[in-house]
Amino acid sequence: MFDRTKAKVIRIGDRCIGGDYPIAIQSMCNTKTEDVKATVAQILALEAAGCEIIRVAVPTMEAAEAITEIKKQIHIPLVADNTGLTKSVSIRAISAVWIV
Repeated sequence: MFDRTKAKVIRIGDRCIGGDYPIAIQSMCNTKTEDVKATVAQILALEAAGCEIIRVAVPTMEAAEAITEIKKQIHIPLVADNTGLTKSVSIRAISAVWIV
């Protein structure tokens, strides 16, 4: 086999990763996050396939605002991928992910 490097334990929703926790199955949606119906359908299909953590792109304020509705319809932790965004979009995405 192989040796795993011990990583810091991080909590994502009700899941923990790192440390001695098992490796979590993660994926990222390839839908436009603003399209709530398509994004939720893809996440639910990934959940059924065993996905434990999902990431969505948040390139716009509309995508950040869609996260609130998406979270209401899914059952796994959601991570907003907001690299390179304006401060206001990042703050909106963070508040949507943490407050539901």
